[in-house]
Amino acid sequence: MSVVLLERPVAGVALLRLNRPDRLNALNMAVRESLASHFTALASDEAVRCVVISGDEKAFAAGADVAELAARTPTDEAFAKSRAAWAAIERYRRPIIAAVNGFALGGGCELAMHCDIIIAGEGARLGQPEVKLGIMPGAGGTQRFVRAAGKFAAMRWLLTGDLVSAGEAHRLGLVSEVVPDGQVQSHALELAARIAALPPLAVAAIKEVVVLGADLPLEAALRLEAQSFQMLFATDDRSEGMRAFLEKRKPQFTGR
Repeated sequence: MSVVLLERPVAGVALLRLNRPDRLNALNMAVRESLASHFTALASDEAVRCVVISGDEKAFAAGADVAELAARTPTDEAFAKSRAAWAAIERYRRPIIAAVNGFALGGGCELAMHCDIIIAGEGARLGQPEVKLGIMPGAGGTQRFVRAAGKFAAMRWLLTGDLVSAGEAHRLGLVSEVVPDGQVQSHALELAARIAALPPLAVAAIKEVVVLGADLPLEAALRLEAQSFQMLFATDDRSEGMRAFLEKRKPQFTGR
């Protein structure tokens, strides 16, 4: 049984569905390496312009596989393998949307935060409860949480390990939208299809500038934005988009 299923529900969109329902989609090494393999392959698939990651109605991913973690030692090679698996997602240039139902805890919350947009169901619960196991988030949970919600909000949840409701996560800026539980995946796919229909070079440039600019001083980030903005004027899609606007017709973007 494949622990991550790849589907292509609509043109330009890939759906990666976590498939360990008996373990609430806990992220064991097999799941992480399967995700990495899919993202590596999708990186060279020009037909895919947006990726959606989902779980099932009970859980997006209820954390790391604690049975695996309990057997690790500080020098275990699994740490390096895990970092390499996460890096494949971090390097992916096109937008990624998390469709979160149920639990997104620990590594599951970190997986969602690796994405660019998070759509959460009303009943979703997110959080980083690692402190209750005597450890801490290790796949970006501390850093991405604080960048999304700010230091004082992030510390309140990281230091207690409490779960965050979907509504509170939205208020904190940890999720993009909250929708009825039964509409999470369909809404994420509809949003992905809209993004996939837009000029892919411009979309990729926006993602790159937002991600890189977040860690730069404002002046350097603004220079990066200006350079990327200027470079897009060399693309066919820029010419087509502006012509279509002036001619009052729907543009036909080619990704060139």
